[in-house]
Amino acid sequence: MDATQVADVFGAMAAMAVVGVVLAGIAAVAHRPTRDLVRELVDEHGRISAWLVAAIATGGSLWFSESAGFPPCELCWYQRIAIYPLVVVLGIRALRRGGSRDLRLAGLVLVGLGLVVNLWHVAIETFPDLDTGACDAAVPCTVRWVEGIGFFTIPRLATVTLVLVGLALLVDRTDRRGRDDEPHPYDLHSNTPVGGPTP
Repeated sequence: MDATQVADVFGAMAAMAVVGVVLAGIAAVAHRPTRDLVRELVDEHGRISAWLVAAIATGGSLWFSESAGFPPCELCWYQRIAIYPLVVVLGIRALRRGGSRDLRLAGLVLVGLGLVVNLWHVAIETFPDLDTGACDAAVPCTVRWVEGIGFFTIPRLATVTLVLVGLALLVDRTDRRGRDDEPHPYDLHSNTPVGGPTP
């Protein structure tokens, strides 16, 4: 697969994720049982889903630079600094019993910092006249290497990544469960065996 095809795959995944989140949000606002269902799904799968999004984004980022040969611009590097550690932070959080408030906060800080840089990057990529020339002229921040399904540039894919991870961290309530609550499906130290309780 060439870079355009890979970008189309990532673009299609991003588009489906955005549509899914928007539809789930609208349904949750309009219908209380749906809201409860969405919260339950996020509680059960939000931690691992957030990690998976960060891992896919990191793999895609490395593929575009190492295999496709697209040199990261300065703003890309700052976004990588925010996204790459999320794989570790969210991975550890997914494996911890009951999540972790500290790791949740660390994830939200990384997402917030990454979004600040990312939104500026998307702005100057969309409107090159806004660029003040702060980026390296040899690797300008306004270059669109690819446009997955005709829209998703690499910075826009990063926007979707950061927003999805941020939403998962904000909505996930597993860090607030009491100790006597039922164990989370991904808890490593659950007292219940994987196959269910022993007779």
